[in-house]
Amino acid sequence: MTKADIFEFFRRLAELNPDPQTELAFGNTYQLLVAVVLSAQATDVGVNKATRGLFETVKTPQQMLDLGEDGLKRHIRTIGLFNAKAKNVIALSEILVRDHGGEVPADRDALVALPGVGRKTANVVMNCAFGAETFAVDTHIFRVGNRTGLAPGKTVLAVEKQLERKVPAPFRVGAHHWLILHGRYICKARTPECWRCPVADLCRYKPKTPAPNAKKAA
Repeated sequence: MTKADIFEFFRRLAELNPDPQTELAFGNTYQLLVAVVLSAQATDVGVNKATRGLFETVKTPQQMLDLGEDGLKRHIRTIGLFNAKAKNVIALSEILVRDHGGEVPADRDALVALPGVGRKTANVVMNCAFGAETFAVDTHIFRVGNRTGLAPGKTVLAVEKQLERKVPAPFRVGAHHWLILHGRYICKARTPECWRCPVADLCRYKPKTPAPNAKKAA
């Protein structure tokens, strides 16, 4: 895509959704961190169901430690890999209490040093909690970046670096939200819904999917 195409791509997505937000439910930065850690290989809907009761009583790392690993497991047992995730959440909570005064650091290196926190998780927390211009590349963004020609790359990091280089200033904070939502609801993995895509004319994907009615008519 050209610079003009990329600007128009995000301008249209921003016009349709001026204030994009993560679909994970949380009340503070610590709860956001926990939710993102739990969301690995799980849906936001599933995580929100599991954390609804948890977050009513657990709002700080110390409260999580007071709940304990077994108590946490009882809340999140419906989430995939819940045993490993519970262990990581307890471990990262211990580190936050011990080394960070119970606060979530805004620094990527400090975040990725926490158990269960990778670069993508750190980028989500930095963006959603601290307004950093980070690009958390998940499967949706990886697909959209490559399929549309916006940010092609063979690896997640390559796509992230492309976005860092190409996304224009007015859209940098919201960019990863727009791309995730676009991939989740329109530019779907199996059958992209090109007929209702607001940026279809800018997209480099050639076999545009026709509307269901058009298929029947043909």
